[in-house]
Amino acid sequence: MSAICKTARLAPKLLKAAPVAGCQQQQRNLNLLEYQSKGLLQDYGVTVQKFKMATNEDEASKIPASFPCKEYVIKAQVLAGGRGKGHFDNGFKGGVHLTTDPSKVPDLCTSMIGNRLITKQTPPEGIPVSKVMVAEAIDITRETYFCILMDREYMGPVIVASPDGGVDIEEVAEKTPDRIMKLPVDIKVGVTDEMATKVSNFLGFEGDMASQCSEQIKNLYKVFVDVDCVQLEVNPLAETPEGMIYTADAKLGFDDNASFRQKPIFDMEDTTESEPREVEAAKYNLNYVQMDGNIGCLVNGAGLAMATMDIIKLYGGEPANFLDVGGNVQEDQVKEAFRIITEDSKVKAILVNVFGGIVNCATIANGIVNACKSINLQVPLVVRLEGTNVDNAKEILAKSDVKILSASDLDDAASKAVGML
Repeated sequence: MSAICKTARLAPKLLKAAPVAGCQQQQRNLNLLEYQSKGLLQDYGVTVQKFKMATNEDEASKIPASFPCKEYVIKAQVLAGGRGKGHFDNGFKGGVHLTTDPSKVPDLCTSMIGNRLITKQTPPEGIPVSKVMVAEAIDITRETYFCILMDREYMGPVIVASPDGGVDIEEVAEKTPDRIMKLPVDIKVGVTDEMATKVSNFLGFEGDMASQCSEQIKNLYKVFVDVDCVQLEVNPLAETPEGMIYTADAKLGFDDNASFRQKPIFDMEDTTESEPREVEAAKYNLNYVQMDGNIGCLVNGAGLAMATMDIIKLYGGEPANFLDVGGNVQEDQVKEAFRIITEDSKVKAILVNVFGGIVNCATIANGIVNACKSINLQVPLVVRLEGTNVDNAKEILAKSDVKILSASDLDDAASKAVGML
């Protein structure tokens, strides 16, 4: 979020989600805030509620005049769920509020902006709210479900639709499978008028509403293709008493492999809620996850990284991080990896475990030596290298004036790393 290997949170488990090429590489797990998703959809002619953003009281006070309506919904813009039932560190209750009084909009906004929202999905200290969305509240007479996602079985996009929206779609699929439509899309052809009409009718729309829904479906598919989504989930696709169809809530997952051509979208990423070291690692295409232990790990390959953490625990230690440098790692990335690991004050030893299949062990060795010298490494370092050009790599380490404890295998490496604590 982001396709993204980690976007399973968005997808209903109705289809076999297609693996993204290069999932062994760093995934940014791009997530857009609600207002960002709405703005993107709006650009493609998808019908969403009118909305404005506020970052301070002055901006909030001008919003009601810019679009008068019967009722406003004010939402704190954070990625964590459970906003409506959350509370702020200043005592204000709820990250989602409704009001029919325009004069209350500024106070509701400023009660959220600059404070920390605490929900069941946030850390105990909460997360800072810097933006609030003020949107037109809509009355909904009926809720449907619409989703497009890349699917392994069909080897392309599939539309998943149900007239039963606003609820857990997996539950609908389990209890009433006849209420779920799965419609493969030929990516070379796209969504035809006939397909869009078929889906609209299945969702229960008729006459002018069916035509309106068909147009929205084609617009949603255009978004899906143009911005390299792997998932676009609308729940609900809502009908109002005025005969309008709104994308009331949408979640988008993007293909990280397309970040080079979707730069404006990936530049929208809000990292306020992310671990700073994870954000820093992503800049260098390193896959880093912060943990609570005291042995820093630098490994190539997610599977080897998991095995390394397991064997550290087996020997009585605790890993401080998951750090996968990937198969195409360069010397400068090794240097940055060491810098990021050592910025964690809890790290008391570092274990490097590299199996050189694609990666050249000599590249790792040069990176280790340069990194240790540039950051003046102050903690013990254990290195286990095996594979491509390993003899040259061991020679590089041996000839350096860096204090490195070599290990013959993973057991030996883990034992030595734990023993240095």
